[in-house]
Amino acid sequence: MSKSRPVHITRRVSFCAAHRYHNPEWSAERNQEVFGACNRPHGHGHNYELEVTVVGEVTAETGMVLNLTEVDAVLQQEVVDRLDHRHLNEELPEWKKNNPTTENLAVSIWERIAPRLQREHARLHRVRLYESPTLFAEFYGENRVSP
Repeated sequence: MSKSRPVHITRRVSFCAAHRYHNPEWSAERNQEVFGACNRPHGHGHNYELEVTVVGEVTAETGMVLNLTEVDAVLQQEVVDRLDHRHLNEELPEWKKNNPTTENLAVSIWERIAPRLQREHARLHRVRLYESPTLFAEFYGENRVSP
């Protein structure tokens, strides 16, 4: 291949986790009003699907943007091993005071994996986190609002 062009590659992983939306500054009534069923005292769970897209130049040596073995290792360590089958509010310090909404989780995942996927010729482009088949959040980094 003579001319180098950016290529996007996407990897998908799954994890199951429970969470509870709750603002300790609010009354029980206000929490119920705003968060509804998501405020149940023992939380509720989701089967999350995460898509991670890396963009970069295809290297001549490998014919790849980034070795998927590396991407898989980062996602296993930073996402699956940390989040799968956990109650986020109860087990992870960062979620004891912050609501683990789909939006907040997408940003948090970005912050954990972006430095580990940064290369001279490639970088993290997008994190898309599905909480359900009908709800997902996308994050493109601090300085990017959309693709």
